[in-house]
Amino acid sequence: MQTRLRTIALLVCASFMLPAAIAQAPTTPSSKSILETIEWTWAAKPDNPDPALPNVLLLGDSITRGYYPEVTKLLAGRANCYLFATSAASGDPRLIHQISDYFAMMPLKFAVIHFNNGMHGWKYTEAAYGSSLPQLVEALRAKSQGAKLVWATTTPVHADDSGGATNPRIDQRNAESLRTMQRFHIPIDDQHVLMAAHDDLHNGSVHYTEAGSAVQAKQVQQIIEKLLPAH
Repeated sequence: MQTRLRTIALLVCASFMLPAAIAQAPTTPSSKSILETIEWTWAAKPDNPDPALPNVLLLGDSITRGYYPEVTKLLAGRANCYLFATSAASGDPRLIHQISDYFAMMPLKFAVIHFNNGMHGWKYTEAAYGSSLPQLVEALRAKSQGAKLVWATTTPVHADDSGGATNPRIDQRNAESLRTMQRFHIPIDDQHVLMAAHDDLHNGSVHYTEAGSAVQAKQVQQIIEKLLPAH
């Protein structure tokens, strides 16, 4: 069992709605957040982390939350697995603040950080999404005490989602992220290619069944395992 540290669901009332001019998708990183109807962060940790084992952080969104429990099982006895997930996307100025808050709350040395950020923030353009990714990488490097980073590409959707996710837009975001990760020499976990072959394992338009999350978790575990310190 994993201990849930925090769940925040912010229902955006009419008084917090942005003016129409601001709500239009910007072409550069915004200095203001474009909120979704529900905003949340979610963190989880082992009940009894083993101080003799390295620590691993999975950072992402609800897709990451889906495969986190299985990754934890697969890495049992090899690493302590932690989770930080959020609905704030690259391009949203809240994201970097949330990451800073997480590391203040969980001041650990992580051996590996496996991260993704791509299934939210559809009111931001792909250009705004991409231009903020270097800031995300730099924040993780600054806060993580030397963790090895690995980027996971964003998975395809089964059908266009009402929240804004479409496969053409996901392809653009993945292209933006690959350019950034190549620039920073960060290895890639290509979850997009993996799950494109498992469209039947979708649970709705965006998320996956338990079996689908298990497929993802296996690849995550294999990639993290290669980056962990030797036994």
